[in-house]
Amino acid sequence: MFAARVKPPIVEPPMAAPNLTYCAEQVRRFDPDRYLTVLFAPTARRPSLFALYAFNLEIAKTAEVVSEAPLGLLRLQWWRDILEAIEAGQESRHEVAEPLAEAVRRHGLDTALLGRLIDAREFDLERRAPDDLAALEAYAEETSADLVHLALQILGVDAAPAWTAGRHAGIAGALAGLLRAVPFHAAAKRLYLPRDLSEAAGLRIGDLFELRSSPPLCRVAERVAACAREHLRAARALSGQVPKAARPALLGAILAEQALARLARAGYDPFADGLRDPAPGRAWRLAWAAMRGRY
Repeated sequence: MFAARVKPPIVEPPMAAPNLTYCAEQVRRFDPDRYLTVLFAPTARRPSLFALYAFNLEIAKTAEVVSEAPLGLLRLQWWRDILEAIEAGQESRHEVAEPLAEAVRRHGLDTALLGRLIDAREFDLERRAPDDLAALEAYAEETSADLVHLALQILGVDAAPAWTAGRHAGIAGALAGLLRAVPFHAAAKRLYLPRDLSEAAGLRIGDLFELRSSPPLCRVAERVAACAREHLRAARALSGQVPKAARPALLGAILAEQALARLARAGYDPFADGLRDPAPGRAWRLAWAAMRGRY
């Protein structure tokens, strides 16, 4: 097949400064899916995308690196202070804050969106499940869709269809990621599955936190996966109106679809063997989609 001969651009993007190299390395190690999507962006835009995604990593890991909620709130407040300093034109020597400030200046990034990403991470510190599927979708939008919108700003895209598609693609990607992370969150006694769906299915949270799968868990996961697919369909319904320049910010939809397909083949059991491992052929899928102008 012709597709088998397509080679994705796996050459490391050139970095202009040590701090940007740090951001790229952090994204490569801890957010490899987004790292791959950045490689399909124009070379000049990659450092800013890496800075944005490294910032996202910094705030997303808050609940994992603090021992109690007040310390997490202090960490998030520190990042709010950094944003205020960036808006005031003040410098920061932090290895992520400095390149983030450069990205804000170069592309006019909306600091209100950056602030909303920080605010959304307060939910992680509460260690409670979303009340219902709508609440989970809202969390996915606040933590992921806004990130896609900021990536679109870096790519110079402000077309309304691209932003709408980005919202849906971001939600779908976040939902797929949360399903994949069920075992990780369960080990930390954290739950992101909707409370009402869990109760209706008869899911025993104690069993889940003991890292045991169950038919109720699979039923809840299937419902969340169906919601993610609805958002993927909504994003792709706009593909004919989305500028080509926006595609690198939306390519995560390809990987979300792959993750959902793997989960379906496993009977929607998040604990199934191999689901937490990187999906095979991710770079090839992205390259093939990019060549065809899809996401």
